[in-house]
Amino acid sequence: MVSGDVDVRPSETTTDQGPSWHALPAEETVALLESSPTAGLDSEIAAARLERHGPNEFGQDEPRRASLILLAQFKSPLIYILLVALVVTIAIAEYTDAGVIGAVLVINAVIGFIQERKADRSVHALMELAAPRSLVIRDAREQDIPSAELVPGDLVLLTSGTRVPADLRLVRVTSLEVDESLLTGESSPVGKTDSPVDPSVQVTDRSSMAFMGSVVASGRGRGIVVATGLRTELGGIAESIREQEPPPTPLQQRMRRFANVIAAVVLASTVVAFAVGLALGEPVDEMFLTAVALAVAVVPEGLPVAFTVAMALGVHRMAQRNAIVRSLPAVETLGSTDTIGSDKTGTLTTNRMTARRAWTLEGSVEFGPTHDDGPGPAIEAADRHHEARPDGALHDVLSTALLANEAEAVHPDEGTRRGDPTEVALLEAAWRSGIDPVHHRAEAPVMTSVPFESALRYSYVVVDEDGPVLRLKGAPERVLELCATMRADGLDRPLDRQLVLDAAEELADGGLRVLATAERRLDAPVERDDRRAAPDPTDLTLTGLVGLQDPARPGARAAIDRCRQAGIRVVMITGDHAATACAIAKDLGLGEEPVTAVTGVELESMDDRELQRAVHEADVFARVSPDHKLRIVHALRANDQVVAVTGDGVNDGPALRAADIGVAMGLGGTDVAREASDIVLTDDDFVSIANAVEEGRVVFDNVRKVTYFLLSTGVAAIVAIITSLAAGLPLPYVPAALLWLNVVTNGVQDVALAFDPGEPDALDRPPRRRGEGIVDRVLWERTVLTGVTMAVGSLWLLIWAMDAGLSAAEQRGAALTTLVIAMAAHVYNARSERRSIVTTHVRGNLFLLVSTLVALAIHLGASYWAPTQAVLQIEPVTAPGWARIGVVAVAVVLVSELHKWLRSRH
Repeated sequence: MVSGDVDVRPSETTTDQGPSWHALPAEETVALLESSPTAGLDSEIAAARLERHGPNEFGQDEPRRASLILLAQFKSPLIYILLVALVVTIAIAEYTDAGVIGAVLVINAVIGFIQERKADRSVHALMELAAPRSLVIRDAREQDIPSAELVPGDLVLLTSGTRVPADLRLVRVTSLEVDESLLTGESSPVGKTDSPVDPSVQVTDRSSMAFMGSVVASGRGRGIVVATGLRTELGGIAESIREQEPPPTPLQQRMRRFANVIAAVVLASTVVAFAVGLALGEPVDEMFLTAVALAVAVVPEGLPVAFTVAMALGVHRMAQRNAIVRSLPAVETLGSTDTIGSDKTGTLTTNRMTARRAWTLEGSVEFGPTHDDGPGPAIEAADRHHEARPDGALHDVLSTALLANEAEAVHPDEGTRRGDPTEVALLEAAWRSGIDPVHHRAEAPVMTSVPFESALRYSYVVVDEDGPVLRLKGAPERVLELCATMRADGLDRPLDRQLVLDAAEELADGGLRVLATAERRLDAPVERDDRRAAPDPTDLTLTGLVGLQDPARPGARAAIDRCRQAGIRVVMITGDHAATACAIAKDLGLGEEPVTAVTGVELESMDDRELQRAVHEADVFARVSPDHKLRIVHALRANDQVVAVTGDGVNDGPALRAADIGVAMGLGGTDVAREASDIVLTDDDFVSIANAVEEGRVVFDNVRKVTYFLLSTGVAAIVAIITSLAAGLPLPYVPAALLWLNVVTNGVQDVALAFDPGEPDALDRPPRRRGEGIVDRVLWERTVLTGVTMAVGSLWLLIWAMDAGLSAAEQRGAALTTLVIAMAAHVYNARSERRSIVTTHVRGNLFLLVSTLVALAIHLGASYWAPTQAVLQIEPVTAPGWARIGVVAVAVVLVSELHKWLRSRH
């Protein structure tokens, strides 16, 4: 009895990672793994190997503890400032101010905690792809065991519909085709063989292997387990997802820089104020209170809530346009995107194989559009586009296509057709051309058939059409080997092989998958299902060619044009062949003609610097593996691009996680892709991405408007406090009053500002640079100008109240109310960066009008209510004061309008 340890001998097909199993003969693989192609492993050996290799699963990550998520909410320079202010107010016994600051901190932490209380389930979703049980041969008999107990050397049986439970080296196949779209992105099932392939081929071309997570589409086979758990291709993807740290979003980076600027302003202003106050002989405790007031004035406490509301509204609007957002910052990130790396199958295309053209010696035929019922191998009955039945050579082509066809055919009124996507497409082509597949099959019963096999490269049937007729379809080169004549106008003539090959090449150059059809009337009847030692048929008559394609989605080209108009570059990243991908790219208008493509083999030979140059020029990346896709994302980001990546398969998981924003398909995508993504498209349509980009830009514009609006208040308060201190005036606002202004009165309006519908030119501007701040230079200028105007107006009211002999509370009431009214006017300045206030109609945001009136009512009520009077240390404004406040409000609007006009002239 052999041991449970497997000693793999080095050979020319062995790499540092172990043997290249796909390149080894099946017999050598069995020998290396000390197994048997008929009896499998002994149970004792399997148990020993399970002990050594561990279970066939990926393990689980522990979710972050709630306490760590909560503590993370306090890791921000803005929060540090408020924490210091809280400590200072408690130390000097200003408990009212301390209570208000503490409440702001709690509210911010709760909001952030709720947002981040989501565990990452990417690896857990991968487990759902693992077959729960597997059929194996152990101890020379079939056994049904849990897939987690599979070990290297196990002999696994595969049948149609089986999910492959581990990486297998195939040792016997019968018409085996495997759907590897989740791993490779290819839309068609892949034919498998038990013959070794070249050691250097990519995963997508390893036809002697069946990979964990793929599904048997048809046929049957046996395979020896060569890798389990994290050592499988799927496991490698799981590890890659674990290793990819999601990059900080552009908004998070901008917020960090913004917070650092605010912290610097707080530090500078408090130091200046403290030094000036001490120089003027002010008491130390009074200066501490002034410093707290400055800190509270500068920090826009209402910003976290307003940000959350703006992004939540973006989430709602995106959901209405078929994009579900899984993390709030992703809303804005999509609006900042420079480059979209889109999967081909199912995103830019329909993920539904369709017959596009037929060629015969009598001419070519373009098939009409299909009935659009969404992606998938099951299609609804299409409407007929021709009343008359096709005749001549086209009828012969379509008859062969639907009779030598294993797809299920039912009448359109009775259900769906199911089967291999290519064969379903041929059935649909026949129906769209006026041939009823159900009726036609009934008229020509099958006498015998030979299914498609990779070694044969064709399939055929013998049907009874007033005598036996052999109808065959397959690869053009292979079919031509079996033909002696070709048909035109009802006559058979000598075969012109080069003519047919040229026609096939022309179809293939258009990105079509080409099949040839042929037939021959037999002299003798054939017994039904007699397949014994069937020789290759000969002396056939070629009837024509059919070109099939997974066509571009309707609207995808227009969406790509919209992205280009918005300054966003779209590149295709696919596991499909370069010719097919380039043909679709040409149809969609990706890049300049000719379309530039880089294949996985070419990418493999590039170092990182060469790849960074290549991603600048390439429009298509074809035959790429998950590692290639990940490198492409890293190369784009290294070029300082904000990258969005789409995907639907397991192979897309690492790239979705590594990109600035991952966009997964909700209909045809896998749990892995959805869990690794930031946004999920409910209709799997690229058009929805363009719509989401527009919404993302609207969200950022609104965040910028809110920030500008709140910063203006901060500038006004800083200028007013420092000026009053230098001029020997009393402090115009206590810290609680500034919190009241930022969180309550302005807080109502800034939330309403987040409801703005957006600028009409959102998609006419280029993407924002990654280094661009939340507030740009132009808005900083306007912030200072309007802030100074409001500060001057507030101090004017303070001085007027002092000269009028009003009480200290009335003086502060006049100064604070001036800011409240000025900000109510200024919020309409903030609705557009470039357009005049007179062009931003009130009807565009009725909620803002209502909230402004509510904010004014709240403040007026607080001016007369004793408890809030005590907290804010204010009293109501007198009648003469209101006229002066109106002048200040008009001045704020005029200053903003003048700045917009001057900037527009530049």
